[in-house]
Amino acid sequence: MRTRFVLVETSHAGNVGAVARALKVMGFDDWVLVRPRWPDALQRPEAVERASGAADWLARARVAATLDEALEGISHVCATAMTPRDFGPPVAAPREYLAALAPRMRSGGEQGVAFVFGPERYGLANADVHRSHVCLRIPTAADYGSLNLAAAVQLIAYEWRLALGGFGPEAAGAARGPAREPPADAPAVSGLLEHWREALLAVGYLDPASPKKLMARLRLLVQRAAPTASEVHILRGVARAILAMARRASR
Repeated sequence: MRTRFVLVETSHAGNVGAVARALKVMGFDDWVLVRPRWPDALQRPEAVERASGAADWLARARVAATLDEALEGISHVCATAMTPRDFGPPVAAPREYLAALAPRMRSGGEQGVAFVFGPERYGLANADVHRSHVCLRIPTAADYGSLNLAAAVQLIAYEWRLALGGFGPEAAGAARGPAREPPADAPAVSGLLEHWREALLAVGYLDPASPKKLMARLRLLVQRAAPTASEVHILRGVARAILAMARRASR
């Protein structure tokens, strides 16, 4: 499914670098600059600095002379603007609209989708908004709706990635880090509880004449926590320390 991000007449090279970073994080590598203020916007030091590890994404971008050129091969165009335009396309919130668009993309109902962003100071021209199928409006506070260009790209890229189903369980597993150690087995849990019973008796917290349901409740707590073997080892170490202190106190 072709997804393209288009920046029209971007004036700050630093924003170009920040957009590269935003798109790399979301896994979208097709992006075009239309008539940027700086012809070398993709190579300027501030762009490379703001890319912060996404310099390879700067190399993937291309520069186009017109919006038509940037939209070649794209059948569905989403403008981004904070204010509706007279006689323009319908205005929609990104999440709801993109959730409905994603199935059409998967079924081949569209050749590709482009998200078009205007200049930092005044946004997209009416003519560019009018040629779009929808105007996506990011919900913001009523008294201040000014979004940084790279922040807007990051939000739309996230919403589109979410609509497409995210990155799947493999990527989620990578984000979580190493797999958690499996829970300790039942004998290890019983050994832990016996050790804690001894420690609680030693400090007088557990009354052997009237134990009530303390140990049963502790067992429920431990089983609900599902400690790993390493965690059981730590908890038994605490019990050993309590017993040692109780013995010193008795002497």
